[in-house]
Amino acid sequence: MLKKYKLSFEIWGLLLFLIIMIPNFIWFAIPAPNDVLRGKSITETIDTVAAVCQILMIAALCIFKNKKCGRRCATNFIIIVVICCLLYFFCWIVYYNGIVNAIVILGLTVSPCFAFLFFAMDRKNGIAFILISIFTICHLIYGMVTPFGN
Repeated sequence: MLKKYKLSFEIWGLLLFLIIMIPNFIWFAIPAPNDVLRGKSITETIDTVAAVCQILMIAALCIFKNKKCGRRCATNFIIIVVICCLLYFFCWIVYYNGIVNAIVILGLTVSPCFAFLFFAMDRKNGIAFILISIFTICHLIYGMVTPFGN
């Protein structure tokens, strides 16, 4: 499987990660009014797996390039990535306006993961896709259990 890849810096993978992290940086500094996400996690082991997969997925998105993946512009997958990012930002705005329900938490949880998944699909990065899939499952469990389980 590794024969299909070359080590090469993928600036777009890093930029996607930084763009998705912008609302998180704001959240770290400024709590939301009804901030259920700051509660103590009840899925600590899953959170640890998610954190490791998150680091590895970002590394995979940034350093592994599929040799068969040429330069591309606005593919359907990239359009979906942009839509996922916009949905993610919208969910943060709703969350900061004090609306907290399963749909908003689901949007905060799934939309960034889907952005990463579709980016990996666009880049034909199977290594990142596997790591993102594991991260997505862990992130979904945390997002659905912790805010409503406390």
